[in-house]
Amino acid sequence: MAVPKRKMSRSNTRHRRSAWKTTAPTLVTCANPACGAQHLPHRACGNCGQYGARNDRRQVL
Repeated sequence: MAVPKRKMSRSNTRHRRSAWKTTAPTLVTCANPACGAQHLPHRACGNCGQYGARNDRRQVL
């Protein structure tokens, strides 16, 4: 197993970790007009189970 050659200083660790940033996910509105819930893009709606605009063939749940 590889072992680090030198200790990483607290300053370098904190500088590296300061680049980490959380971002809120972009949500889209469900294509089902009766639902209208917000969900992640390219995922089935958690509320009604529809994926995409074609509702008769793309029902997941």
